[in-house]
Amino acid sequence: MIKPLTLDRLSLLDVRNLASVELEPAPHINVIAGNNGQGKTSVLEAIYALATSRSFRTTTTRELVRHSTPMARIRGRLAEHWPTGKLNRDQGIDLSARGKRELVLDSEPPVSLTHYATRSPVVVFEPKQLALTTGPAAERRTLLDRVTLFTHPEVGVHRARYAMALKERLILLADRHRDRSAELSAYETLLAEHGAQLTSIRALAVAALLEPLKEAFHRIAAPNLNLDVRYVPGGSADAGEMLARLAHDRRADQQRKRTGYGPHRDDLELTLDGHEARVVASQGQHRALTLALKIAEHRAIASARGVQPILLLDDVSSELDADRTAALFDHLATTESQIFLTTTRRDWILVSGATRDRADFIVEGGIVTPA
Repeated sequence: MIKPLTLDRLSLLDVRNLASVELEPAPHINVIAGNNGQGKTSVLEAIYALATSRSFRTTTTRELVRHSTPMARIRGRLAEHWPTGKLNRDQGIDLSARGKRELVLDSEPPVSLTHYATRSPVVVFEPKQLALTTGPAAERRTLLDRVTLFTHPEVGVHRARYAMALKERLILLADRHRDRSAELSAYETLLAEHGAQLTSIRALAVAALLEPLKEAFHRIAAPNLNLDVRYVPGGSADAGEMLARLAHDRRADQQRKRTGYGPHRDDLELTLDGHEARVVASQGQHRALTLALKIAEHRAIASARGVQPILLLDDVSSELDADRTAALFDHLATTESQIFLTTTRRDWILVSGATRDRADFIVEGGIVTPA
């Protein structure tokens, strides 16, 4: 049974241009309205940081700290809704202007970053994510890694050790004055071990995404348009095969100053009627495919975690055409997820059957008030 998850209370201090915010969100739809540049997206960013310890807007968390203040503080009361009642917990994150990050889960430090980041799943859809279908493979690898964090939490260890070994191997290859064969072999063994695990786990993530992705796309786009999805591994799930290939490629990798083989080169191939979507899809088809990918991510994480992820939608109605917006709102009306969405026109946000569990907020100059 997949249980609803809600953010029942949110408290922000010195996050971006938000000096002090206290919110009591509705259990279903929360509309955050205001003109551009007032702080709407910062509210979503704070919720995302509360849940994941990261930002979806920047890799540098100190950018969340309000200018001329030493730190930002985010606190939230979350609840999983079980048949027997609500299971409450408090989460928090403090971000210093120097880049330090401190997490708290029910008044204690979490046992691990992965444990913290998987307690309260969120899925975000914002305009930059249209690069999922138009941009480089790194965008699609990131999507797969978000899903694997919930399907196979141990993937974080494999990913970190693989990245470390990848970096060290390149440093050794750059040293042309000494024989570093023994050290290269040691790091290639690590790359093969953890890379094979990454490949296997990502293949399972693609399998989890496949059915909900096709279902969502056929509902949003033209029903006669055939979508095919294929995992294209950059390495192998066979550690022995990876090890042999890495040893064979040393000279070539030394010349090109990068490792040409391994899961850091994975991709998720999307084709429409047999042609690469990145090349042939129209703007509307790209939007439909991106929206379908986010719906599939949401469903795969819900199935793995056992709770409905909170949905964060940043001004998506300005990026979607009328048909895609209608399809999105149809999906929102049927999901049990709590939703936070930003808009410049809150009267445009019409989700059937949601008025009873809806709250509207206005953001102006970094001040958030109930509408």
